[in-house]
Amino acid sequence: MAAVSVVSGVDKSEECGSSENIRSSAVLPWDRFSSWAHCICIVTFDLELGQAIEVIYPGHVKLSEQEKSNICYLAFPDSNSGCMGDTQFHVRIRQAPGHRGLLLEHRMYNQKCPIYLQADPGHYCGYVYFRQVKDKSLPRGYFQKSVVLISRFPFVNLFTEVCALIAPGYFENGEPSIEAACHDIDQWPAPVPGELVNLPLLGTVIQAYIPSQNNKVGVSSPASPLKVNSSLTPTIIPSVHEINIFRCFYPILSHIHMLWELVLTAEPIVVMASSPSTCSEMVQALVSMIAPLMFCADYRPFFTIHDSEFKEYTTKSHAPPPVILGVTNPFFAKTLQHWPHIIRVCESPNLAYQKHKLKKGGNLKMLDSKPGVYTYYRPFLHKDKTILKKLLKGVQTKRPSEVQTALLRRHLLELTQSFMIPLERYMASLMPLQKNISPYKAAPTPRPFNPDDFIATLGTSGPQLTSGTKGDWVGLYRRFFRSANFSGWFNTRYREVSQKLQVLQLEALSDANLKLWVRGKQEVEVVDMILRIRHKLEQSESEDVPLNKSTRQQLKLRMDDIICTLPEDLKTVLKSS
Repeated sequence: MAAVSVVSGVDKSEECGSSENIRSSAVLPWDRFSSWAHCICIVTFDLELGQAIEVIYPGHVKLSEQEKSNICYLAFPDSNSGCMGDTQFHVRIRQAPGHRGLLLEHRMYNQKCPIYLQADPGHYCGYVYFRQVKDKSLPRGYFQKSVVLISRFPFVNLFTEVCALIAPGYFENGEPSIEAACHDIDQWPAPVPGELVNLPLLGTVIQAYIPSQNNKVGVSSPASPLKVNSSLTPTIIPSVHEINIFRCFYPILSHIHMLWELVLTAEPIVVMASSPSTCSEMVQALVSMIAPLMFCADYRPFFTIHDSEFKEYTTKSHAPPPVILGVTNPFFAKTLQHWPHIIRVCESPNLAYQKHKLKKGGNLKMLDSKPGVYTYYRPFLHKDKTILKKLLKGVQTKRPSEVQTALLRRHLLELTQSFMIPLERYMASLMPLQKNISPYKAAPTPRPFNPDDFIATLGTSGPQLTSGTKGDWVGLYRRFFRSANFSGWFNTRYREVSQKLQVLQLEALSDANLKLWVRGKQEVEVVDMILRIRHKLEQSESEDVPLNKSTRQQLKLRMDDIICTLPEDLKTVLKSS
C-alpha cells in the first residue's frame, strides 16, 4: 500500500510519471484505524505552488481534488495571524459529492450515541497541529508544516490530544513516527457509545469515555477510571468533546442569553479573531450551547478565502446562509459586513470581564480593534441575572474555570431543556394510540405538526413550568420554527416516531392468528400479505428499524403458517423466491 505525495491536491506520482516517487507505508487492513480516523495528512509549504499535501497515511485513502485543496488551505493559519511555534485548532470540511458514505461501524455508533455527537456523512472534522519556526537554511527562512488528522467524529478534546502526541514525534523523527501512530490507532477498540476505552499511542495510553444516548443528560464520563494493564499512567480525557466554554464566553458573558437565542434559531454568525485556535474554539463553544439539541445548520470553526464554499457564503446577492463561520483574515471584516451578527474576539488571555454594550451592525469600522458583539438583534427572553452574578462572583473568589464552565453549561442545558420539553410533549401527542394499530393494515403515520396548535398548549404546559426566565417565549418558538434546527429536530423525531409505529404494527402482526385470518381470503390476498411481511422484514433491516430478534422469528413463522395454506405451485414459487 502506498502513501501518496500530493502537491496542492495533485498526486505527485501522476505528475512525475514514475512509481519511484511514491513513498510506501506498510500494508495493513486498517479496519480499526478507519473506525476512528479517515487519514492523517502532512501539509507543507511549496515555494512554487504554496500549501501542499506532502503525504497521506494510510496510502490507500482517496480524497477528491476539492477535499485536498480545502485541507491544504485550512491546515495553515492566515499569514496575518503571526502564529509562531506550535498552534492547534480544528476545522470542518464538506465531503465531496459521490464519495463513500459512513462505514458500518459509524452507522452502528450513530444508533447509540447522543445525536449531537453523530458521525457526519456529509462532513469531515480536521484536527490541525501547525508548526512555524525560524530556519535560515530554508529558502523562506521559516519551517512551516502541519499534521492534520481527518475523522468523522467531533471529538475535539480527544483528537486535539492525539495530534499533540503524534505531531511532535513526526517533527522530531519524520514519517516513521506517523506510520507507528497509524499502527497503534489500528489496534484501538471500536468506538462504542457507553464504553470507557484505553487507547495506546506512541508509548502512552489515552483513556476516554465514549458518550451514549443512555447517559444522564449533562454527564459526559463515568465516575470510575478503567485499569490499564501496564506500568503506564493513562492520560485521562474528562470529556471527548466538551471544551471550556466559560473561558470562551467570559469577555462577552453579558450577551450569553442572546447568543443562545441566535444559535438556537440558527442565525448567521461570524466570529472574528486573530488566530485559528481562538476562532475555532469560540465556534465550537457556540455550537455546543444548545446541547442536547443538535445544531443542524452548517458551521466552520476556521474558514479562509480559499475555501471551496467562499463564494457561496460571502455573496451579497441573497441573505447570508444559516452558518457560523470562524475567520482570522481582516479581509472578512469588509466582505462579511452585511452579516447580521458578528462576534469580535480579543486574543488577550488575561482580558478582564467587560460589560460590552451591543454594537449596532453599522459600526463595523471598529471591528479591527474593539472586541464585542455587533448585531441589531433584540432578544425575545430576558437575561437571567442570577447566573451572571454567580459566575462573576466566582471570578472574584477565583473559582476554577472548570467549575465555572460546569455552572454555565448546566444553566444553558436547563434553558434548552425548558424550551424543548413542550415540543417533545406535543410531538408525543401526535402519535396514534396503540389500540388503533391494526396488524392487517399499514402502520399509521403521526398526525401533522401544527405550530398554532402547539402554541395553544403553552398556556398550561409551556417553559414557565421549568424555567424562571421571562420574556416572549411564543415569539422565540415562531422564529425557531423557521430555522434549520427545528427542521432537523422535527425530521429526526418524525422518523423515530414512524419507526416506532412500524415496530408496533409488526409486533401486532407477529402476535396475530394469521391461520384464522386466512380463512375465506382469496389467494391473491394471501400472497399479498406474504409479500408485505417479507418486504417489511427486509425494510426493517435496511432502515435500521429496532425490531428485536424474537419478533423477526415470529413473523417468519407466521409467514410460513400462511404459505402452507396455498397450493403446491404457489408454495414452490414463494419459497424459492
